[in-house]
Amino acid sequence: MNLDILRNERETRSFDADQVIFQAGEAGDCMYVVLEGQVELSVRGQVLERLGPGGVLGEMALIDREPRSASAITTSDTRLVPIRRDRFDALVQEDPEFSIQLMRVIVGRLRRMDQKI
Repeated sequence: MNLDILRNERETRSFDADQVIFQAGEAGDCMYVVLEGQVELSVRGQVLERLGPGGVLGEMALIDREPRSASAITTSDTRLVPIRRDRFDALVQEDPEFSIQLMRVIVGRLRRMDQKI
């Protein structure tokens, strides 16, 4: 995701290496965009994806309001921008570029999963 879209977001969260951001099965009330560091997304211990700066995680729970489908763990010191549900809903309605970039993230994941099958 283009980090310029988040220029007005003030809140960040910092995590040490090997720290859990969220676990599969948990309720999700926010998504995150990686500013610095690296995050691994995994399901039942299998790494699905590694995300660096600009990477997006946790968006599915905001879109479908279902529990988290994957776990997210940092692999280095990491700084994230949290986007809570109310802010997410506002961005989707007010900023078409945010929505387009989010769709590109999701489509990119689907294509990568297709290649693994």
